[in-house]
Amino acid sequence: MKLLIIEDDKALNDGIALSFSGSEILQAYSLEEARRFIDLKPDLAILDISLPDGSGLDFCREIRGFCQTPVIFLTANDMEIDIVAGLESGADDYITKPFGTGELMARIRTSLRHSHAQTPGHVYKALDLEIDFEKRLIRLRGEEVHLTQIEYQLLTLLAENSGRVLTYSYIMNAIWGPYMDNNNQILRVNMANIRRKLEQNPAQPQYVFTEIGVGYRMRENENGGTV
Repeated sequence: MKLLIIEDDKALNDGIALSFSGSEILQAYSLEEARRFIDLKPDLAILDISLPDGSGLDFCREIRGFCQTPVIFLTANDMEIDIVAGLESGADDYITKPFGTGELMARIRTSLRHSHAQTPGHVYKALDLEIDFEKRLIRLRGEEVHLTQIEYQLLTLLAENSGRVLTYSYIMNAIWGPYMDNNNQILRVNMANIRRKLEQNPAQPQYVFTEIGVGYRMRENENGGTV
């Protein structure tokens, strides 16, 4: 597990890190440091609600625009208004200081289980293409198609929004985050690779269509619209 800890109290930050010594730990003591780490796509973030250079709530809202990493926020106040504000900002759970390691581990296990949950029958089907999200399996005319991790993320993002046009900026933010250079070349290269693997004639695509100057759209899911 890759765990991001965003807490300005060094003793607490280090204490949490020691409790998860078998995991990959990213330690941030400010929002500025956290913004650099979030691009590394941690499996879960532990976020203090109050940091020296800003609000953890604002940071959670900010990253929710492009990142679905589970977030557990830490608060020294158990008032309902703070808890509601944290959850409405996009956090998955909260824990009130002081807390024990066992309680924190239980909250982390629950958040990770929710984030990995899949809907039964979560399948995209169009023409000869089938994407099984639960099995992370792509088949074309019955044969398995092998994609890179980025190609898979791009294709599933489009499939989950099939029939809708996704803008270049939306896709860039969803896959690479908002701090990526606003250059669509990396997106175009990956989309070209996907088409070479899926389309019989990439110049006349059947699955992934370009909306010139806007973005990309995937053929409607025959199983009933969006996945």
